[in-house]
Amino acid sequence: MKRQKKKYVIIGAGAVAVLAAVTLIAEGISYFSAETVDTKEGLAIIKAAEKENVKDIEKKINKLDTKDKLESQEASGEINYKSLFSSSVVMGDSISEAFTEYDLLNASSVVAKIGVELDELDDQIKTVADINPQVIFLSYGMNDVIATNGDTDLFIKEYKAVIDQLRKKLPDTTLYVNSIFPVSAAKQEEKPVFQKIPEYNAALQKMCDKNQIAFLDNTSLVSDTYYEEDGIHFKADFYPIWLKRMAEVATL
Repeated sequence: MKRQKKKYVIIGAGAVAVLAAVTLIAEGISYFSAETVDTKEGLAIIKAAEKENVKDIEKKINKLDTKDKLESQEASGEINYKSLFSSSVVMGDSISEAFTEYDLLNASSVVAKIGVELDELDDQIKTVADINPQVIFLSYGMNDVIATNGDTDLFIKEYKAVIDQLRKKLPDTTLYVNSIFPVSAAKQEEKPVFQKIPEYNAALQKMCDKNQIAFLDNTSLVSDTYYEEDGIHFKADFYPIWLKRMAEVATL
């Protein structure tokens, strides 16, 4: 509020003193009113900030930092995925096994087996428990789509059982679940059950959301140029793209 100018008639020392006191009081009231407004605004800001999940904000910042770091290293050709994943393990089947075949990750960071299905993972779980990593990336489902023949409920039941075992043995380890990769159009025509992979992934994401596990939808990473002749497995140049994706999401 703008202060109005007032004319004062000086009629004596006493009047001057009274007027001065009145002026000081008015200014004091104005000052404290302004302070009250500022305080209210400050509280509003604080309350708004409290609504934000601090951990979520930190995760977003860390992801941006990780992304910037990876892009910088990628530009200079200095990315060392063996070092980045030194405290992590990728669990999976033959698709994951290629990480060691292409010498992108250390053997201690990959626990995988050709043709393995979700109900055959007791040995893998024991091996991972002995390693005791900080982070586990699960990548299963290609073989299970065939084994369960389109039964997504059975697939989720078996996947959940694996997660429960891992959480029991490694309660302090963070889990990430990779989506099932798509196969080529020719492979889908050859084995129509693969056309249901999107349904499996939708069920998998729902299960992850329910159990507060990060789900990595990697579908957009795949293109026909990356497929091997079988239309399922990938060439070597696909794997750094996948590793970068996992590293960014987990802020390694």
